[in-house]
Amino acid sequence: MKVLIYSSKIKDLEKSGVGKASVHQMRALDLVGVPYTTDVNDDYDIVHINTIFPDALIMAKKVKAKGKKVIFHAHSTEEDFKNSFIFSNEIAPAFKQWLKICYNQADLILTPTPYSKKLLENYGLKQNIISISNGIDLKLFNKTEDAAMRFRKKYGYKKDDKVIMAVGLYIERKGILEFLELAKRMSDYKFIWFGYTDPALVKLKVKMAMKEKTDNVIFPGYIPSEELKDAYAGADVYIFPTKEETEGIVVLEALAMRINSIISDIPVYDDWLTDGYNVYKAKDVDEFEKKIKDLVEGRLPSVVDQGYKVAKERDIKKIGLELKKIYEKVLEKENVK
Repeated sequence: MKVLIYSSKIKDLEKSGVGKASVHQMRALDLVGVPYTTDVNDDYDIVHINTIFPDALIMAKKVKAKGKKVIFHAHSTEEDFKNSFIFSNEIAPAFKQWLKICYNQADLILTPTPYSKKLLENYGLKQNIISISNGIDLKLFNKTEDAAMRFRKKYGYKKDDKVIMAVGLYIERKGILEFLELAKRMSDYKFIWFGYTDPALVKLKVKMAMKEKTDNVIFPGYIPSEELKDAYAGADVYIFPTKEETEGIVVLEALAMRINSIISDIPVYDDWLTDGYNVYKAKDVDEFEKKIKDLVEGRLPSVVDQGYKVAKERDIKKIGLELKKIYEKVLEKENVK
């Protein structure tokens, strides 16, 4: 058995969750000894497609015509396409139809969470849909004092500065406007947002808000994963004010790095993250502000140990073993559930 991991335009996507997910898949397969390739000219039995560009649909059709198996990994939904880039809301219904065309080519659809599985099941797709986490490589994520000090030194933070971090594209859906509002309200805290989006795709309201940011906000842009790990180690609180996700690899990274995390109280996290137990949840900017202050000032207990257990349940090797079973069943034409 050999798998083609197909992620077209991966260079353009390496700064996104889809890019990270593709890397995670290859790491997972390495750990469990499943042969794979990224070369479309190699021999393979299954193509595992991560993107939904036109070439991905063409690839799926070609593979099916040769009698090989197609798995589409549904990282995208209409719901998480909205409130993202310029004109995303206007074209969201057409985007949903395109997703259905792509995903209907699959012998099996994978998606990161039970929540995203439920969304896709409501699209009227014919295929079986399985939820499987993107996973996290715990061996690569370990918190050290040296890492924390590197982060603080690089960005000029003092030891007693209260640093709040976030990671994501510059899009409304990720909660960047709420992040900037929090920074405005909390002038005695430091805020830092890692990530980057081509300015041509950024909505005007986001551009204006970023331009008018307060002095306690830094936008370093996209940074390598090694530096991002330092940030998780050195910041006081990680926040994720997102409005919609299919999972959110950055949440798994934060949990693995044992940083207290405050995330949006949205349905995708209902069945695996619990407010006050392994994370804290907030419904709006007011709740984010209160919980940030309560955490930093010691009025809320740390939940990092329970959060780490969530990451451990999604260890990349476990994901590799799950993928291996799925691939084998697809090749054997068994009903995969």
